[in-house]
Amino acid sequence: MSDIIQEMAQRIRSLREMEDISQESMAARLNMPLEEYQSYEAGERDFSFSAMYNIANELGVDVVDIMTGDSPKLSSACMVRKGEGFKIDRRKAYDYRHLAFTFRNKKAEPFMVTVEPQADDTQPQLHAHEGQEFNYVVEGSLALYIGEVVYYLEAGDSLYFNSGIPHAMRALGGKRAQFLAVVMK
Repeated sequence: MSDIIQEMAQRIRSLREMEDISQESMAARLNMPLEEYQSYEAGERDFSFSAMYNIANELGVDVVDIMTGDSPKLSSACMVRKGEGFKIDRRKAYDYRHLAFTFRNKKAEPFMVTVEPQADDTQPQLHAHEGQEFNYVVEGSLALYIGEVVYYLEAGDSLYFNSGIPHAMRALGGKRAQFLAVVMK
């Protein structure tokens, strides 16, 4: 795996050990098989955003702490210019830009997400994380899978949902889709 994933794995391991939490306990808290958690912590598995978000919540840190090793510092405002934001390369199909990465003690995690079209129309792998999520489509159209239900959204449409239900999205029409995702704890 890449050096970035290895560094994130080391941060998670160190934070878990500082909190005196066993791997078994951590896996149970995350409702994740022990072997899966151990593969994340060993840097053998790429992190989904859901896994990273859930691990950060359990360890009481910001997602940015795990990704960069640096804690957000701002407490009054955080401005991000168009097309900027902290780039998170976690999945080939998705480009995440964290829009409040320097703001500490966030109540929500806002992202601009770009979904590239895929060659096939198969359902993407579903992931879940604690909290609720609001998605607002800015460009294109997408299929948003939430459990057994598929919602079809176009630019200007939005969906608010329980993000504890496994979910994923897929760009439609052979074109990329972009949406604002706000994850609330």
